[in-house]
Amino acid sequence: QVQLVESGGGLVQAGGSLRLSCAVSGRTFSGNYGMGWFRQAPGKEREFVAYISWSSGSTYYADSVKGRFTISTENAKNTVSLQMNSLKPEDTAVYYCALKWTATGRGTSYYTNTLAYDAWGQGTQVTVSS
Repeated sequence: QVQLVESGGGLVQAGGSLRLSCAVSGRTFSGNYGMGWFRQAPGKEREFVAYISWSSGSTYYADSVKGRFTISTENAKNTVSLQMNSLKPEDTAVYYCALKWTATGRGTSYYTNTLAYDAWGQGTQVTVSS
C-alpha cells in the first residue's frame, strides 16, 4: 500500500508562482517507477500536466505548461514537486499527484493516461486570479 499526500496549493495572482509537493509513503521503493501531476478544472476531465521517471529523471510536460512548470524529485524525502511559474487563470484546478509502478512504455499514453497510474493523492486546489 502506498499513500500520496499533496500540499502547497493556494490562491495566487496571475504571473505568480506556487510550488506543489507530493509526499510518498507506505512502501519501500526500488526499481523503475514514475510520478505524474494531473489537474482537473470544474466541469472538465482530468488532464496530464507533467511526469518524471524516478530512476532516470526523464521528464515530460503538457504543451500548455511547458517552459513554465518544472517537475522534480527529492529522493531522500520521497517527494515529487511541481514548481509552477508565470501562472495563468486557466491553470486554476485541483492538482493531483499520481504514481505508476512501471515508468516506461510505448508512445505517450503510458504517462498521459490517467488509467496508467496505480495510486493517487487527494488533490490540492490551485486558484489563479486575473
